[in-house]
Amino acid sequence: MSSSSGAAQKKIVVKSSDGDIFEMDEAVASNSLTIKNMIEDGCADDVIPLPNVNTPILAMIIQYCKHHTEAAADKGAAPAAKKVAEASLIDFDTEFMNVEQSTRFDLLLAANYLNIKSLMDLICETVAGTMKGKSPVELREMFNIENDFTPEEEEKFRKDRDWKFENN
Repeated sequence: MSSSSGAAQKKIVVKSSDGDIFEMDEAVASNSLTIKNMIEDGCADDVIPLPNVNTPILAMIIQYCKHHTEAAADKGAAPAAKKVAEASLIDFDTEFMNVEQSTRFDLLLAANYLNIKSLMDLICETVAGTMKGKSPVELREMFNIENDFTPEEEEKFRKDRDWKFENN
């Protein structure tokens, strides 16, 4: 892939924890501050091992970074085209987050490891949206959290915070 100026982009090669190799443009890889710092420090001339990111999650992250890199390149477009690009990015992000909770969790861990703030923000916003309006019982079920309070402890907790549990 080439940049908008026509010059060929330097390719960055990464290796998943499963041993699979991925190649991408430097602009795409630079969405990760971890990889960007490695590039700037001259540590990206060889394959960059990513021992904390498996193949399916790495493929998704690269897809996310490519889409966001292309969208950033469209920011210099005419206002009408910019609005279309922004709407397309919102649609992409919505569809991208339409995955199982366990996949979101794996994406969050990888985004944190790779230091991709926009992806971490998107995942946290999505998870927060799914939590909104849920009772403590529903949240425990959603996140497989065991209720380790005895009925007496839970009742005391509710009494101490009765203002918080008025609607539950």
